[in-house]
Amino acid sequence: MSREQAAALAGSGKLKELWSRIGFVLAAFIVYRIGTHVPVPGIDPIAIATLFEQNRGSILDVLNMFSGGALSRLSVMALGVMPYISASIIIQMLTAVEPRLKQIKAEGESGRRKIQKWTKYAAVVLATFQAIGVASTVQTQTASTGAPVTLITGMQFTIVCVLALVAGTMFLVWLGEQITERGIGNGMSLIIFAGIVAGLPSAIGGTIELASSGEFSPLFVVFLLVAVAIVTAFVVFVERGQRRLTVNYARQQRGNQVMQAPASYFPLKMNMAGVIPPIFASSIILFPASLVGFFGNETATGVAGVLRDIATKMQPGELVYTILYIGMILFFAFFYTALTFDPKEIAENLKKQGAFVPGIRPGQQTARYIDGVVSKLTLVGAIYLAIVCLLPELLIVNYNVPFYFGGTSLLIIVVVIMDLMGQVQSHLMSQQYESLMKKTNLTGKSGGGRKRRR
Repeated sequence: MSREQAAALAGSGKLKELWSRIGFVLAAFIVYRIGTHVPVPGIDPIAIATLFEQNRGSILDVLNMFSGGALSRLSVMALGVMPYISASIIIQMLTAVEPRLKQIKAEGESGRRKIQKWTKYAAVVLATFQAIGVASTVQTQTASTGAPVTLITGMQFTIVCVLALVAGTMFLVWLGEQITERGIGNGMSLIIFAGIVAGLPSAIGGTIELASSGEFSPLFVVFLLVAVAIVTAFVVFVERGQRRLTVNYARQQRGNQVMQAPASYFPLKMNMAGVIPPIFASSIILFPASLVGFFGNETATGVAGVLRDIATKMQPGELVYTILYIGMILFFAFFYTALTFDPKEIAENLKKQGAFVPGIRPGQQTARYIDGVVSKLTLVGAIYLAIVCLLPELLIVNYNVPFYFGGTSLLIIVVVIMDLMGQVQSHLMSQQYESLMKKTNLTGKSGGGRKRRR
């Protein structure tokens, strides 16, 4: 869009809606950040901060990153939107195998609302289960100073803590839905994005402090910045990568002339699943780990000791954690792509439009061909996601780099920003198109006036 066109849109007030949507997103971010600083009633904020500092370097850092630092303060939004994401995974899996849910999904908008309602119910159940685990384990802990973490104990604190955490999670779910409807972009992704970005200043400050104290050499800091820039550029390159399938259209006869439509392309993204697989994989790993590893007791025996051993194996850098994380990224990359992309439907639509892939017969063969291409692209995209998410973790585990420089956080930030910029551009283009239509008197009352002048 040229400056003249943008000025025309601004002058005609067409950018007002866009700015109002952006303003709503920013206001929602402010509300979210305020909520992450509201502690659960009945806890000692200083003691909980000291206790969390004692458990640095564990999987709690992952959960804290996704919660925007709310976990380290045990705020009412400490669980974040992860219970809702876990619930959506469960419902989507059931939809893929349960005939009744498939039928409900095929009902269109009404079916989508039913599934969304059930997802919220499941999120409440998972959040309650997770909140009970948090409340039970926190009551048994004391900070290094000997101060108890909770000011009240027993069933009274459990009830208050569970209600506060579940209410905080469901408020974030509602806030994410409002961002999706009244703002720009996917609300849940933007909330996770806001939480990660909120921790970047402290991570950068911590890195500078480590460099000043001599723990990080200046050369290593430069290497870290270069690595972040390379990973960011690599993510942008792959996310924009496409595999274009050539599509030809059948010849059309107009009068005595036979017209050959020009060839077009059907674009297939290299990473169709986007940032969903790492988020889903993190959600699955974090849910049990947050229950058995949340400020766990290292001297526990029996069943508690077994659970503690499992939580220890689920820490970043451990072999079990790495294998599970890679496996889940691969699984969810294929699973989510299969849910959102149907080769049979694409092949059928091409056939109805008189289009075909050169050298491939329309119909079933086209569907198999597209499915093969998509499977190869999904495999490459899943490997790319695994590399981006895990390689930077080596720096975190081996060199104590702040966790916010991890691959998962960088991937989420870059992909969400790219998606947001794409939606802003689409909005501007639609406004530009509407403005041009009115200028040429092709819509609304202008067309009527033009017709009357004739």
